[in-house]
Amino acid sequence: MRPDTPTAPETDPGEAPKIPKIMIVIPTFNEAENLPVVYQRICEQNIPGLGFIIVDDNSPDGTGQIADDLSDRHEGVFRVIHRPEKKGLGRAYVAGFKAALEEGADIVVEMDADLSHPPKEIPRMLQALEDHDVVVGTRYMAGGGVDPSWSLGRRLLSSLGNAGIRVLVGIAVTDPTSGFKVFRRSALEQVGLDSLRSNGFAFQAEMMLACERAGLRIAEHPYSFRMRAAGDSKMSAGIVCEAIVRLLPLRFKH
Repeated sequence: MRPDTPTAPETDPGEAPKIPKIMIVIPTFNEAENLPVVYQRICEQNIPGLGFIIVDDNSPDGTGQIADDLSDRHEGVFRVIHRPEKKGLGRAYVAGFKAALEEGADIVVEMDADLSHPPKEIPRMLQALEDHDVVVGTRYMAGGGVDPSWSLGRRLLSSLGNAGIRVLVGIAVTDPTSGFKVFRRSALEQVGLDSLRSNGFAFQAEMMLACERAGLRIAEHPYSFRMRAAGDSKMSAGIVCEAIVRLLPLRFKH
């Protein structure tokens, strides 16, 4: 087994060590150009026990069909969930997490399809999971960063939005809106996926708050966020404000 993957449980002499089943959950909407590239770059990491769950919201650019084609070529688990319409990021992740658990995942990785989350960081995050229940990729600690091409306005939107959510909602991690995370199976089961109500941008922070309140062991791993390789960004000031409004009641609900 590669030294940078989670250690398998001890086995009897002569018994082959169990390779953790690691499922990558990726929600997609109009990611036809990006999905094949991120798939290839993840596979290049040579992670044992790797599978994929793609949740596509009936993308008009044919992303769902591309996912089906990748599934036909993948040797392990590759499941495509076709939703009839765009129902939001939060519902997509919940559907993907549940499907990963149904497929017997020991570890679940959540990330975007647009290459803003570098696949080369996944092995290091898996290594950090050895002593934790959740590993959060963060832009806002030593070693992390954002795309150098970002304008000052975009940098302020991201940093102030994260800081505002941390303070108003009461979240300890430095990057509560990060969509780059790794979970143990037990962590997702303990959080209770059906209890999550936020959709869209607010989902990431609600998930992080739920992990903290469940007492899970959380590690942060720095990474450099990059602009999407193709397609249009879905981020705006309105989305951040809406997230704060939706998340505020969660601070007083325990």
